[in-house]
Amino acid sequence: MSKSENLKSIDLKTMGLKTTLPRLKILNLFENSSIRHLSAEDVYKELLGEGEDIGLATVYRVLTQFEQAGLLERHHFESGKAVFELASGNHHDHLVCLQCGHVEEFFDPEIEKRQVKIAKEQGFVLQDHSLSLYADCIKKDCPDRIRSK
Repeated sequence: MSKSENLKSIDLKTMGLKTTLPRLKILNLFENSSIRHLSAEDVYKELLGEGEDIGLATVYRVLTQFEQAGLLERHHFESGKAVFELASGNHHDHLVCLQCGHVEEFFDPEIEKRQVKIAKEQGFVLQDHSLSLYADCIKKDCPDRIRSK
């Protein structure tokens, strides 16, 4: 086992999960993918493309275990299918393309302050929130729109 896989197995063990090949492969995929938001089907296709023999049911099971352990966050954007991202501990919001489903992350301190103020004005103390903006991409040569076709 390589040093990086050994570190990952320690992380999995501290989360109460046994270190298995499917778990290591899926965790590695999330840690090294340029795409931050992946569905179970995306994970399955990536693993197949790498020649891994991990079934779709196993992928779903591992993603759910990772979510329950706090390693991944699950989102349900406009497409209706769940996507997962590594839990970073850093709050951010999402901008979702209605044409291709690409998700951009952003953080805006002014939006954050405004949400707290609105909650307070309405008699609430904001504990947490999730903001997803849905829009049409206007980039002429959007690589994500081309990839999704």
